[in-house]
Amino acid sequence: MLRKIAAALQAWGPGGAFLLALLDSAGIPLPGGVDALLILTAVTNPDLAYFTAAVCVIGSSIGSLILFNIARKGGEVYLERHATTARSRRFRAWFYDYGLVTVFIPTLVPIPGLPMKIFVLSAGALGVKPVTFLLTVLAGRIPRYFGLAALGRELGDDASGWLLLHKWHLVLGALILGVLLMLLARAVRSSGSLEKNA
Repeated sequence: MLRKIAAALQAWGPGGAFLLALLDSAGIPLPGGVDALLILTAVTNPDLAYFTAAVCVIGSSIGSLILFNIARKGGEVYLERHATTARSRRFRAWFYDYGLVTVFIPTLVPIPGLPMKIFVLSAGALGVKPVTFLLTVLAGRIPRYFGLAALGRELGDDASGWLLLHKWHLVLGALILGVLLMLLARAVRSSGSLEKNA
């Protein structure tokens, strides 16, 4: 069934990629589906690579805003109801501590075990401004999707192999970037607290 859906979405070209990106970011988990479809499109039809990347960015942004606004309307009560596991509560605590850094990292690089959904829900429920949230999503999605499109265009059928070969380098790079951003967020918060107490 999944193969049939994937084949149909591929046949739809950029429209299928848009739909997949929207659904994935709206909370319907499709791990790696958007990335794979984008690379496949770039390999099989290089002229559409960057256009497909653009529609993936738009679809992902719309999907993220749908999930964000659902949580925004429900507030913290909604978050309490939908983040009940110990793992969800831990991720929510990360959002309290590090803010939108927790949204940016998984939008830039998919890290196994680090779901974007709970961070998007936290951002909406805890009152992050929609424009700030959207800019954070765009800051992660634009380099990710356009990078994958460029990779597919340049490497062709070898693109997937290159990603598999370098997946841990990409994850390590994302983790290092995440740690640096978290330290920066903590430093900014500490300096703000010191100014208030002064």
